[in-house]
Amino acid sequence: MLRRRDGQAVGLLLAGTFAAGTAQAQIATPAIGSAVTLDQLSVEGAGGTVGYLTNRTRSATKTDTPLIDTPQSVTVVTQQQIRDQGFQSINEAIRYVPGIIPHQGEGNRDDLVIRGQRSNADFYVNGVRDDVQYFRDLYNTQRIEVLKGPNALVFGRGGGGGVINRVLKEADGTPIREVLAQGGQFWNKRVALDVGDRVSDSVFFRMNGVFEDTGTYRDFVDIRRYGFNPTMTFLLGPATTLKLSYEYFHDERNTDRGIPSQFGRPYNYRRNTATYFGNPDLSVARIDANIATATLDHRFDSGVDLHSTLRFADYQKFYSNVYPGGAVNAAGTSVNITAYNNDTPRTNYFSQNDFTYKFDTGPLKHTLLAGFELGYQEGRAFREEGFFANGGLTLAVNPRFPTTRAPVSFRNTTGANTRYDLGLAAVYAQDQIEIGPHLQFIGGLRYDHFDFKADNLNATGSTPVRTTRIDNLLSPRAGVVVKPLDNLAFYGSYSVSYLPSAGDQFSSLAPGLAISQPERFENGEIGVKLDVSPVLQLTGALYNLDRFNQRLADPNRAGFFLATGQTNTQGAEIGANGYVTEWWQVAGGYAFTDATIVSGFGTAAQGVRPGNRVGLVPFNAFTLWNKFDVTPQFSFGVGYIQTGHTFASADDTVRLPGITRFDLGLFYRVNEFVRAQVNIENLFDRRYIATADGNNNITPGAPRLVRFQVVANF
Repeated sequence: MLRRRDGQAVGLLLAGTFAAGTAQAQIATPAIGSAVTLDQLSVEGAGGTVGYLTNRTRSATKTDTPLIDTPQSVTVVTQQQIRDQGFQSINEAIRYVPGIIPHQGEGNRDDLVIRGQRSNADFYVNGVRDDVQYFRDLYNTQRIEVLKGPNALVFGRGGGGGVINRVLKEADGTPIREVLAQGGQFWNKRVALDVGDRVSDSVFFRMNGVFEDTGTYRDFVDIRRYGFNPTMTFLLGPATTLKLSYEYFHDERNTDRGIPSQFGRPYNYRRNTATYFGNPDLSVARIDANIATATLDHRFDSGVDLHSTLRFADYQKFYSNVYPGGAVNAAGTSVNITAYNNDTPRTNYFSQNDFTYKFDTGPLKHTLLAGFELGYQEGRAFREEGFFANGGLTLAVNPRFPTTRAPVSFRNTTGANTRYDLGLAAVYAQDQIEIGPHLQFIGGLRYDHFDFKADNLNATGSTPVRTTRIDNLLSPRAGVVVKPLDNLAFYGSYSVSYLPSAGDQFSSLAPGLAISQPERFENGEIGVKLDVSPVLQLTGALYNLDRFNQRLADPNRAGFFLATGQTNTQGAEIGANGYVTEWWQVAGGYAFTDATIVSGFGTAAQGVRPGNRVGLVPFNAFTLWNKFDVTPQFSFGVGYIQTGHTFASADDTVRLPGITRFDLGLFYRVNEFVRAQVNIENLFDRRYIATADGNNNITPGAPRLVRFQVVANF
C-alpha cells in the first residue's frame, strides 16, 4: 500500500484559477499518514492534480476543460515532479517533456526549441505574456504547462511551436509553513520559504521567497539570485474573488557561451567540460524584475463568468559576452574571441478579459468564450561592440588556454540603438460544443491589431528616425474530439499563429523589416488520449507544422529581405504521466521530430540548403522519470534521457553527439514534519553536449552533480 506524503496532499488541492461561484471539487483526502489506494487518489471536480498528473487546465482553451477533452497536445510538469527532480529552472524542468529541446540562449536567458521552432519569448505566467529574456526561477511555481503547436486564439502572436505557461502558487487559504535548505557540489547554497494561511474567513495570504548563491561546473561561472512573491486572495462575496500578487526577482550570473568547434565537432568537449572560452570578468547578465498582477473573478446573475487580469511588469535587463567567435583553426593553435553587450530594459502593461457562458441549444451543450486583450510594451535596445587592445573586434587566443582577461572597450558603432513601443489590441471568440457524450467540437477566431514604432537613435542628424508597421491578423482554431469511451478520446485540430516581422523580441524595426510580411505557422494534428485510470494518462500525437515567410537577406538590396524561407516539422509524440501502480509514478515519453529546411535560406555558400535539418532537433528523443515508493518513509527516483545526434545550426556542418544520461533521486521522510532528499544528475558521469547557440557556442553537459535538500514543515 502507498502512504500519503505531504507532496501528495498538496497535489490533491485545487490548482489553477476558477471563476467565482463554480462548483468546488470534491476531493477524497484521507489523513496524512493513512494508507490510500489508487481509487482514493482520484480527483473529482475542477482542476485536479495528484502526483505527476494534472487532469484539467484552463490554459489551452481559456475555459476549465479536462485534458482528455482538449484537442491539443499538453504536458504538465507538476509541483511534485519539480520537487522530486530537484530542478529550479525551466530549461532543466522541460528535459523530461517530449518534443522540447533546451537552447543555450547565449548563456543569459531561457530559450527553447519546441517542435523545431526556437523561441525566447513564448513564456507566460498564468496565461499572460512574460516575454523578456531572462532566467526564471521555479520557487513560486505550482506547475509548468507545455502547450504544443501554435494557438494564437489563446496566446496571441508567436508561439509557433507552442508555449510555456507557469502557473504560480496562490493564497488559497490552506495553512502552509515550509522551509527548504539546499546544498551541493560547487558550493551550491539555496534557501526557499513558502508560508501561507487565512487572515480571516475571506482574506488569505501567502509568501514565497528564495535566495541562491552558487558556483557551477563551468569555470568562473557563478550565480546569485533572490526573489519574493507575496500574494493575497479576497473573497469579496459569494460570486466575486480578487487575487493580488507582487514579485520582485533578481538574477545575476556570469554568461557562458560554451566552447567552439573544430573539424565539424565540438572542440575536445570531453576535456573541456569546465573550460571557459573568453573573459568571465566581463561576461555578466543581470535582471531586476518587478511584476504586479490583479485578477478578478466574478459570476454575474445571468450565469456569465468574468475572468479579468491586469499586469504591470518592469524588467531591467543587461548582459555582456566575451566569447568564442569562430572555430578552432586546423592546427589547434588559435581561436578568435569576440565581444559585445546589450542593454534591453522593457515595461509591459497587459489587460486580459474573458467572458464565459454555458448554455444549451436543444441537444447541444455550449461553452461560449468571448474576450479582449489590450497591451502596451515599451523599451530600449542598446548594443555596444567590443574592441580589444589591438583595435579590432576579435582577439586570437590559444584554445588550450582560452580564458583571457584582456581589456575590452565597448562602444556603440553599428549595433542597435533604439527606443520602441508596441500597442496591441485583440478580440476573440470560441465555442466548445458537446454533441452528446461521444462528440465535441471547438472553433474560434482571434483578431489582433499590432502597432509597432521604433526610433533609431543612431540615425544621421539630431532627430531620431522613426519606422512603423501595423499588422491586422486573423488566427483561426478548429478541433474535434471523439470519445467512444469516457476514458478514451481521439482528436483532430488545426491552428494558425503569426509572428510580426520585428521578431520575437521586436527591439528594432529596420526599413527592410517594416515592409516584410509576418511569419505564419500552420499546424495540423491528430492524437489520442487514454485515462488508463483516474491517476494515469497516456497520450499520443501526430502533427505537421509549417512555418512560412521566414526572412533571408536580399542579395540585391542591402538591408532588405526576401520572405521565401520555409521550414516543415513532422513528428510523433507519446507521453505518460501518473501512477502506474500505487507505488510507481512515471513522467516522460518519446518524440520523433523531423524538422527540415524546405526552401529559401541563403546561398549555397552559406550552407543552409533545402533538406537540411533544423539546428538542435534530434530525430529521436526518449525520456522517462520513475519514482518508486519502497516504504512509507523511503522512495527513490530514476530518470533516463536518450537523444539522437543533432546539428548545432541549420547549415548542418557541426554535428553534436547524442545524449545518454541517468538521474537519481533518493527521498526519506524523517518524521511528519521533515523530509530529506538527494538528487544526482548524470549518475554515471557521462560526458555529453547539453545544447548550443550556433556552431561555435556549444555547451558541454554537467558531470555528475550531487545536491542535498532538507524540507521542514512547521
